[in-house]
Amino acid sequence: MEKVTINDIARLTGLSKGTVDRVLHNRGEVSKKSYEKVMACIREMGYEPNVYASLLAGKGKGSIAVVLPRPEEGSYWELASSGIGKAEESGRQVGVHTQLFTYNEFSADSFRETCATVLDSKPSGVVIAPMFQYETQVFVQELSGRGIPYVFVDTKLEEPAGHLAFFGIPAYKSGYLCADMLLQGKTAKEVLVVRVMRDKERSSDPTIERRAGFQDYIRENNPSCTLRTIFVNPIDPVATDEALSAFFTDFPDVRHVVMFNSRIHLIVPYLERNPRTGMRIVGFDNLPANIAGLQKGIVTMLIAQHPEQQVQDAISTLIDYIVFHRKPARTENHMHMDLLTRYNVEDY
Repeated sequence: MEKVTINDIARLTGLSKGTVDRVLHNRGEVSKKSYEKVMACIREMGYEPNVYASLLAGKGKGSIAVVLPRPEEGSYWELASSGIGKAEESGRQVGVHTQLFTYNEFSADSFRETCATVLDSKPSGVVIAPMFQYETQVFVQELSGRGIPYVFVDTKLEEPAGHLAFFGIPAYKSGYLCADMLLQGKTAKEVLVVRVMRDKERSSDPTIERRAGFQDYIRENNPSCTLRTIFVNPIDPVATDEALSAFFTDFPDVRHVVMFNSRIHLIVPYLERNPRTGMRIVGFDNLPANIAGLQKGIVTMLIAQHPEQQVQDAISTLIDYIVFHRKPARTENHMHMDLLTRYNVEDY
């Protein structure tokens, strides 16, 4: 394709070169009709991002702040943050800088401090993975007040519903699917639900909708089943072993186990040392440690949700909105859910 110039666009649209230049560099002082003429011409001519870049070179268009829990090695959030790199290049081509801001997912204070830092940076748009409902509400209300668009990834707030877009799996349906995969049309007298200890104020509960879907499935299809819950400390494997040992001492017949976040691997070492026949265990996310548990035959199934794609798509959506003023086709963008077993995970 030959390089398209401002002169070409001016000739094809019947507008002056100055008007075309103001549209391409987002300098304002252009009527809506002229702006739409130029953008329609660009789309019709099939511009590639690198051609956009040649036209948009010069003045920066803004910045996108990505707010995620701290991506520890091997964690779900490390996988999610890898999506930033995949989207950064397209942003750079149109003058948009992307910066990662992280917080401690077990501390509401850490989240508040990070949000304050983000606001001080004066971003043009924000990608948020919310863990604390009230604090997130305060943050997005401030963003809305400043006219800063924001996109949710992984989970979202139902209220206020002012987000530009959401990228993630449908939480309630994922819990319903999880229950179906755990029972597979059969019944269970008891199910162990393993949960992670979070902040002391209990203001963080990112799997609440997933649990609701799971519970509704059990209520509708296996109403006599009793759900039993234990909490484990993700950074204390000894305490986790003790909690599991105490549980199976009290309830030795339980053979169905589920965990709604990305840490099903936390229970693998105990079950590897203390094998129990007939166990069926379902967890979420294709982390290396989870996959190892799957390959060992301890974890039965993982439901994967592509967090890196969620972040990549969220950044791309904001770039489109900030630079080209294009709103996403849909506000709610649900990712597909992949079912991984020991028999197909090697090819995933």
